[in-house]
Amino acid sequence: MEKSFENLTITNHGIDRRGFLKGMGATGVLLLTANWSWSQEQQKKYGGEGMPGGTKNDPKLFIAISQDGTVYITCTRSEMGQGIRTSLALVVADEMEADWEKCRVVQAEGDEEKYGNQNTDGSRSMRHWYEPMRQCGAVARAMLEQAASLGWGVDLEDVRATKHSVVFPRGRRRAGFGELAEAVARLPVPTGSAIRLKRSNEFRYIGKEQTLSADGEDIVSGKATYGADLRSVGMVYAVVSRPPVFGSKATSYDADAAMNVKGVIKVMEIEGTMAPSEFKPLGGIAVVAENTWAAMKGREALKVEWSDSPNDQYESQDYRRQMEEVSKKPGKEIRAHGDLEDALAKAKKKHAATYYLPHVAHAPMEPPVATALLKDDFLEVWAPTQAPQAARTHAAERAGLPLEKTRVNVTLLGGGFGRKSKADFINEAVEVAKAFPGKAARVQWTREDDLRHDYLHTVSIEHLEASLSSRGKVTGWLHRSVAPTIMSIFAPDQRNQAAFESNMGHGNVPFAVPNLRIENPGVDAHTRIGWFRSVSNIPHGFATQSFVSELAEEAGKDHLKFYLDLLGEDREIDPRSMNDGWNHGENPETYPVDTGRLRKVMETAAKEAGWGKRMRKGRGLGFAAHYSFVSYVAAVLDVEVKKTGELVIHKATMAIDCGAQINPDRIRSQMEGSCIMGVGLATTGEISFDKGAPKQSNFHDYQVPRIPQAPKEIAVHLVDPGKEVELGGVGEPGVPPIAPALCNAIHAATGKRIRSLPIGEQLT
Repeated sequence: MEKSFENLTITNHGIDRRGFLKGMGATGVLLLTANWSWSQEQQKKYGGEGMPGGTKNDPKLFIAISQDGTVYITCTRSEMGQGIRTSLALVVADEMEADWEKCRVVQAEGDEEKYGNQNTDGSRSMRHWYEPMRQCGAVARAMLEQAASLGWGVDLEDVRATKHSVVFPRGRRRAGFGELAEAVARLPVPTGSAIRLKRSNEFRYIGKEQTLSADGEDIVSGKATYGADLRSVGMVYAVVSRPPVFGSKATSYDADAAMNVKGVIKVMEIEGTMAPSEFKPLGGIAVVAENTWAAMKGREALKVEWSDSPNDQYESQDYRRQMEEVSKKPGKEIRAHGDLEDALAKAKKKHAATYYLPHVAHAPMEPPVATALLKDDFLEVWAPTQAPQAARTHAAERAGLPLEKTRVNVTLLGGGFGRKSKADFINEAVEVAKAFPGKAARVQWTREDDLRHDYLHTVSIEHLEASLSSRGKVTGWLHRSVAPTIMSIFAPDQRNQAAFESNMGHGNVPFAVPNLRIENPGVDAHTRIGWFRSVSNIPHGFATQSFVSELAEEAGKDHLKFYLDLLGEDREIDPRSMNDGWNHGENPETYPVDTGRLRKVMETAAKEAGWGKRMRKGRGLGFAAHYSFVSYVAAVLDVEVKKTGELVIHKATMAIDCGAQINPDRIRSQMEGSCIMGVGLATTGEISFDKGAPKQSNFHDYQVPRIPQAPKEIAVHLVDPGKEVELGGVGEPGVPPIAPALCNAIHAATGKRIRSLPIGEQLT
């Protein structure tokens, strides 16, 4: 639908918050709010991180019912293909007995005071919002039933909400939600025993095998609004020439040639920083024009001189050798028990391996883009952001305005993977908007900008050693992880991985090994490091899962059986017994690692893939399993390596235990997408540096999987934990097992071990 927003015309994915609130008075739409504060137990559980509304007792989630019966449900998390606008809305619709076809989703603006933490990261949107959204829907249902019982003069116990109506069966009375909207709006919000959550056997949407989508029709028809879809009369468009090397800045520039390009309006400097910058812009020279093409051509003509940088000598192969040397020496101890040196000294057999993973880029299909409008001392931003609140804070600071004079509107995201949780591209748009008050200003990144100026996933060396008994039991385990830390973008001299990084498949390995030591030698970062889908689970998982396969071969045992034996007896391992850090951003005592659940997904994936069956020459099965984001995932890949070196992935079989399965269709789609992304990271993903600058610039040299490279079939099996457990994440846990499963399959097919990613030409 077309929406006039200030002087900006938006084709919106649903309905915008301001237009919705304006329309309430004119159309009779009535607002229903649900109020609650989180208990001390819930606050302790989540440690304040990501809690809806923090600890305040303010309206957090909103439901609006129009007089025509349409139900509007507010989504506080960003939609980037994971289906969260659908999944959270269906939870509300189910609990309030709304008809999905009569529900519309409203995207929340960035506002921590109203909504608490809105960051869409850490695979925690459903984990943290499932219970509050159920409560919100249950409150709405209770109020609808109360309004009907009062209106009909009958006992509350004799009415019930069902299928978008409230019925009084004995009196054969029925009232639609729209008919009750006005009466509902006058009622106090019930609390306590007046709110009844549904039993699982009453669910109509939650956990059901069905395909629902809040945005699917708009997306496939081209009506959906992404960041670059915004248009306004008089809008200006900008691209930015940024430093080729991190830490450099413009010392001079000649704008004459750029200004001679037809359509170019202005050339201006954007202030950056050479220090650890959190999410501030790199700085550079912006070319502002009447359209994006003119801005791009103007930038090509721009002549800029750049300063030297401390990172001018950053070169990937040299840095790899440096990290390998560091990995040979002890580092910061993360976790230790037993006597590792004694175990290694007395071992009947020892094995060691070192693994390398390069920087990789997020490379979402939609490069960063943001539009800002500064008018009458009020700043408005439209952007595909994963972190609207952080974006709002940074934008307000950049504009010199208080938060209450700043609004951030969230469009659909054409992929994000962690890149769009940073506000640097939004700050650039604000800077341009300041130079053009009263005009909307859009800063558009190109694919080249995106790859050359990303917050890259860290490069890593993983060194492992193990000792084996005469019976093939692992008696000692050493894992040194060497990688620049994400914390380097927040403060200087950050050389060791943070606790949340170490606890991603490194410090929290669930193996029953009597002598174990986990270490993290420190190294410097020479480019911007950022969150990437699955974060440090990727390098840690690749190394650990590859090494287990190697140890199984050394012991002369089947990989799966060896792995299950390494897990030991089924048990829940308290993370506090592993380390003194926090687990995946949450309190360590909250989520123990359950080896029984890990075992079950392993056995499920293996059984469904036909593990152990005979394979013809050149074809093999590879296995891997990993725990992350409170979920357990196992993968078996069936691959063929032809004589030419061509790699064919015939099938990927995946099993996931994420606890309760709220939206099975989206769980499967996330596993499928994770599998394809994991294949890309394993086979071709690499950003390498020469003289401080990335060598890759576009999809010709930073390749993502095409259809022939993707698995011909992906089978996803949802595993029931068989008991009540915490909800697990879905968006990220599917990535870590894919690369090691693929490389283990290649070994099964060819006998060749792949320890360095990407695989690239290693098979020819």
